[in-house]
Amino acid sequence: MNREQKAQVIEEVAGAIQESNAVFAVDYRGISVPQAAELRTALRGADSSFTIVKNTLAERAADQVGADGLKELLEGPTAMTFVRGDAAAAAKALRDFRRGTGGTLLEFKGGWMNGQPLTPEDVDAIAQLPSREVLIGRLVGLIASPLSGLVTALNNLPAGLARQLQAIADQGLVGGGAAAPAPAPAPAAPAEAAPAAEATEDTSTETPTED
Repeated sequence: MNREQKAQVIEEVAGAIQESNAVFAVDYRGISVPQAAELRTALRGADSSFTIVKNTLAERAADQVGADGLKELLEGPTAMTFVRGDAAAAAKALRDFRRGTGGTLLEFKGGWMNGQPLTPEDVDAIAQLPSREVLIGRLVGLIASPLSGLVTALNNLPAGLARQLQAIADQGLVGGGAAAPAPAPAPAAPAEAAPAAEATEDTSTETPTED
């Protein structure tokens, strides 16, 4: 590799570091070409790339962008994963690949995120976080639940208010707090008319007529 090619690689790596949300460094010893291709496919879903660069060139790239924490990881065979998408998803892909090999490949060395260095334990902890999609789904659920409850309450307000008013009226609490007077009893049905009395004695006198 001539000087111009080296300079181009340094620029590309420096640009990848700046554009990444996170950078994970792993020990790539023992990984085969087909396995590396499989890993790159898995990382593509998290908008991430798996790159092997000579340590000296990677150090110069880290110097160029002020990522001093990455320089400490560039000892021995080191591959870097540049994460432009979901850091948790990328860390999971690396972890799952390592588990698939019985823990013999891709040992975490650390990383760089938000201007801060990451330890191997940090990378492993990131791999255990929910993915961005899961977090968004949970957030939407938290927001939607109170809103749906509010809508339901508002929809039920007229009927509920009517029931409350009816209950208050039934308890006689309407009208300044005084109990409503008890309804007057219904008048009794009139008794049947007594039968007409038998003809009474006629006390009138006839006017006498002349013979």
